[in-house]
Amino acid sequence: MTENVVVLGAGYAGAGAIATLQSRLETDARLTWIADVDYHLVLHEAHRVVRDPDVRSDVTFSVDLIANPSTQFIRDEVTGLDTDERVVELADSQGVEYDYVIVGLGSQTAYYGIPGLEEHSLTLKSLDDALEIHDTVEDASLEATREEPAQIVIGGAGLSGIQTAGEIAEFRDNHRAPIDIHLVEALEEIFPGNDPEIQQALRDLLEEAGVQIHTDDPITEATEDHIEFDEGEPLDHDILVWTGGITGRDAFDDADLEDEHNRMTTGANFRTTDERVFAIGDSALVDQGDQPAPPTAQAAWQAAEVVGENVARAIENRPLKTWEYEDKGTVVSVGEEAVAHEVTPAFGVSLPVDTFGGVPAQTLKKLIAARWIADITSWNEARKSWSSL
Repeated sequence: MTENVVVLGAGYAGAGAIATLQSRLETDARLTWIADVDYHLVLHEAHRVVRDPDVRSDVTFSVDLIANPSTQFIRDEVTGLDTDERVVELADSQGVEYDYVIVGLGSQTAYYGIPGLEEHSLTLKSLDDALEIHDTVEDASLEATREEPAQIVIGGAGLSGIQTAGEIAEFRDNHRAPIDIHLVEALEEIFPGNDPEIQQALRDLLEEAGVQIHTDDPITEATEDHIEFDEGEPLDHDILVWTGGITGRDAFDDADLEDEHNRMTTGANFRTTDERVFAIGDSALVDQGDQPAPPTAQAAWQAAEVVGENVARAIENRPLKTWEYEDKGTVVSVGEEAVAHEVTPAFGVSLPVDTFGGVPAQTLKKLIAARWIADITSWNEARKSWSSL
């Protein structure tokens, strides 16, 4: 009997699951890949496009480089999931039937009910977002003067916020643009929840790059030209970029599946409350005991290989594998600089220090991205992208 396996999304979760399924499924299974774009974006390198749009060709990869000829690709927006009829509902095409489906659509931006924030901010969730930030920053810099520089505010000092601030600083320096950059974080320190050592190392790089850091005061309202804080004075902005939170996609609001904030809850085997539906990446809250797996590229990358194996096992009526997230360390870029922290030998390095920067950290970040590109395409594609990573 031919089984219809459908994968939703072209991010780390979706592209990784496709790569695994293509090598694991029996030849009589039909594999369908559905996404709203016809390329995979190496999202943790998307901030590079903020500085230089020409980088886009090195961080995006056509689905033709990833999908086998036997894999059907459909470019369309997923609007729902009918678990009773086993149909993926699409915006512009006829629904696609499935026997098993892997949901890896990623996330959308969370605004936490802050008045005006959604209306007056840009986000960084896609290639188009990165291009829009670049164009808006460029336009603002052309209108600004040394006496009245453009005020650019990045809300949220997690990974995306820090790297976006670093790229805008590089753009400012490369173009001698009159720009002031502010990085705003509601909690006490940037890169919240991480070791103080890497927090300080990143703060040092940001301050060396001329980024003004504001912490320990949440945004309470955003307007067209300023943001207001719980305690501090308002901060003017010409451009506001919000990177402060994620939530699941609205497409599954009506799906008969257990979820929290639109993220499907799953066991450590990625199976949801429907045995035919698996979920990974930012679309899922994967049980890992005390807390779910983090919504990171690293976690999605690891999970994609196991979820593909588990769908193949489900078809074969074999026991499913249990996945346990392994934190292999953190590497964060600030423009051309980078900081690495607690990197394990799994990344091919073993150093006697927990936190390091300079050329070793820069090279390691490139290697991580190159390894991912090679896994889903080829080492030749990774080689061509190396200079932009």
